[in-house]
This record gives sequence, C-alpha cells and structure tokens, in this order.
Amino acid sequence: MGLNNLLAVFLPKDKVFYTLFEKVAVTVVEMGDLLSQVVNEPDYNQRASLIAKLEQLEHRNDEYTHQIFQELGRNFITPFDREDIHYLAIALDDICDYIFASGKKINFYKVNPDDSGMRKMAEIIRLGCAEVKTAVFELRNMKNVKIMSEAIIKVNSLENQADDVFDMCIERLFDMETDVKELIKKREIYQVLEIVTDKFEDATNVIDSIVVKYA
Repeated sequence: MGLNNLLAVFLPKDKVFYTLFEKVAVTVVEMGDLLSQVVNEPDYNQRASLIAKLEQLEHRNDEYTHQIFQELGRNFITPFDREDIHYLAIALDDICDYIFASGKKINFYKVNPDDSGMRKMAEIIRLGCAEVKTAVFELRNMKNVKIMSEAIIKVNSLENQADDVFDMCIERLFDMETDVKELIKKREIYQVLEIVTDKFEDATNVIDSIVVKYA
C-alpha cells in the first residue's frame, strides 16, 4: 500500500478530501512556479529539464485526483456536496494539465520564450496558482470567508488581465510575425496559457459555490 493510500486509511473519512485537495493545491503552486522558470530560461536543454519536472508534477496530481474520485466512490460522508468535490477536482486537474501543456509546447515547437507576452502570462499564472491555493486551504475550516472571497476576487481580476494580455499578444503577433509557422505556433501557446487562467476561474467558481452553501 502506497504512503498516500495508507494515510487515507487513518484519516477521518470526511477529512481526507481536504488533505487531498490541499496536496493538489500545493502541486498547482509548484507547477506555476516551474512554468515561470521555463519561460525565463533561454537554454533549450535547461528548459527541457524543467518541463520534465512539470510532467512529474502533472502525473503526481493525476494520482491525487484519482484518489479523490476513489474516496467519492467509497464514502457516503463528504464535507460538502459530492458534485462540488467532483467539479473542483476536475478544475484543479485541468489547471495542472494546461500548465504542463503550455510548457511542453514551448520546447516541442522550438519556440523561443523570450517574449514579453508569454512571460507576462506565466507571471499571471504564477500569481493565480497562489490565490487558488489560498482558497483551497481555507476550505478545511471555512472560518475566514474574507480570505477566501479576496482570493476569488483576485483570481477573477487575474483572469481579466490574462484576457487583455492575450488580446495584445495576438494583435502584436499578426502585426509583426512574418513567418506563418511561427505565428501558428505562438498563437497556440498563447491560447493554452490563457486557458490556464480560465481554469483558475472554474475552480474558484466551485469554491465560491461551496462558500455560499456552507459558510
């Protein structure tokens, strides 16, 4: 029996979900930090090493998500609605999936990330990851709704910023990029980066719904 599964045996069944979601939230932050390193790393091989770490974290998160679904299947007692647990797990997993995808595409397409738009998007993602973690960690007790609400508001603001940066990047790309292949590659990377911020909002929307029901 793996360590995580062993831990789950001894945790109160309605508390194991909090522990697993907190593990996911920590992974989200780690991946956001790594993505920021990826876009600021000029060396292809060094980026590849960072992207490999992103992949390991993405796989680790898949394991946590699987454990959440297993616990949903075996437990009748849950700390909040089963649907909310399901939707939150999916939204957090999507964040990790798209962070990894964006890093992977940079090297797969051999795109130079020395690009102000990519770096700005990565910074927004890094900040958003931290706010998502804050909101998730407050779920356990829900004693400080103000902290959760502030994190949710910040995520919404960051998502709006990401939309503006995305629009600016696309406009500049079509104005300045003469190589059609490079245009297509960079546009796809911008799109995946922007999707990450959409997934932040999906996660915090679920958390907001939980707050309304239970706080």
